[in-house]
Amino acid sequence: MTGIDREVLARAVEEVRRATGDPVIAGMFERSMAENLPAVAERLPDGTTFVLTGDIPAMWLRDSAAQLRPYLVLCGDDPELQDVLIGVLHRQLEYIVIDPYANAFNRAADGAGHTTDETEMSPWVWERKYEIDSLCYPIELAYRLWRITGRKEVIDHRFTAAATAVLELWRIEQDHERNSKYRFQRHDDRPSDTLVRDGRGRLTQPTGMSWSAFRPSDDATELGFNVPGNMFASAVLGYLQVIAREVLDDESLAAQAEELKAAIDDGIARHGMVEHSTFGRVYAYEVDGDGAHLLMDDANMPSLLSAPLSGFVAADDPAYLATRKLLLSPENPYYYSGSAAAGIGSPHTPPDYVWPIALAVQGLTSTSADERQRVLEVLRDTTGGTGQMHEGFHIDDPSKYTREWFSWANAMFCELALAHAGRRLPD
Repeated sequence: MTGIDREVLARAVEEVRRATGDPVIAGMFERSMAENLPAVAERLPDGTTFVLTGDIPAMWLRDSAAQLRPYLVLCGDDPELQDVLIGVLHRQLEYIVIDPYANAFNRAADGAGHTTDETEMSPWVWERKYEIDSLCYPIELAYRLWRITGRKEVIDHRFTAAATAVLELWRIEQDHERNSKYRFQRHDDRPSDTLVRDGRGRLTQPTGMSWSAFRPSDDATELGFNVPGNMFASAVLGYLQVIAREVLDDESLAAQAEELKAAIDDGIARHGMVEHSTFGRVYAYEVDGDGAHLLMDDANMPSLLSAPLSGFVAADDPAYLATRKLLLSPENPYYYSGSAAAGIGSPHTPPDYVWPIALAVQGLTSTSADERQRVLEVLRDTTGGTGQMHEGFHIDDPSKYTREWFSWANAMFCELALAHAGRRLPD
């Protein structure tokens, strides 16, 4: 079994129905929760769980954790579901030890994937686009599973090896120019699929933050230091300190996490914030440590909009609220508004395409129940007749969309519906 208990789901569906007053939204929620996880999760003989990233036959560290968020909300009452989720975590931790720079992995060491990329590939690796958030998600998943379930087997022998690899990589990438051997080039017709300077990426100067080659969209960073990725890293380094001290009794690991978190926090404060003439002091999306910055947001998580969900900042924090106003305005070059929807899109998809993930994040980070309801209704009405979320859809014509079925987006819709019903992941 890889799905959710029927009674647990039935109770949640009724809660969503009462909160929204909308049987269509409740029906979409029920279908997604019942079908999404069984469609992508496979229990393996070793007790781990392999999770497909929707319509791609590989397991992304990021997506496989993000797809679980609504199930985490409900797993406290479902021990069999807990087993599935713990199995996902344990497979993620094994993958990190194989190659912490990889973002996506194969079910077995069969050499499938992007084998022509110029980087240090392994037969286990589907894709080796290094993204800082790929290493954040498994640590967050470990922390949440441990807190929610209280089960000792969540943090097993795999965790320390993976956490140590993450810390080492993040410290190396604080000074990418001097310390890193990571290179990546892909020779196709998408400039965002490769790094400039023979695979090294644009020149950067140290900031205290940790460098990332690619964004959560799998598009190359422009300026190297992705601020929302570092926000997420800061939060999970806090989780790592707690696990190290309370579960592992490893003061050395906790101290390393604490030191790195302080450096990243300082880097965000000194380099990741800028003064805007209209909105005041706001967070930048990316910086290079040499004065350049990008004021924008991308639809994928972690984003600047999702900073409260990442655990970095409260949803009512003044700097976050100022940044939010900028992001949900034409000042964000990837904010689109049309007759069917208005929201954040991505350079990863065509212009004028809004992402359901970003809409769900907008609702989840709002302090207004009315706004959450409005976002749910927009998501209900923009499936192009499929009843499912897509990667992106056209702001004037939702029948034009990318990806027929996008498991992560379905999960974000479900998480928003649960949050509107008062069921959220613990802070």
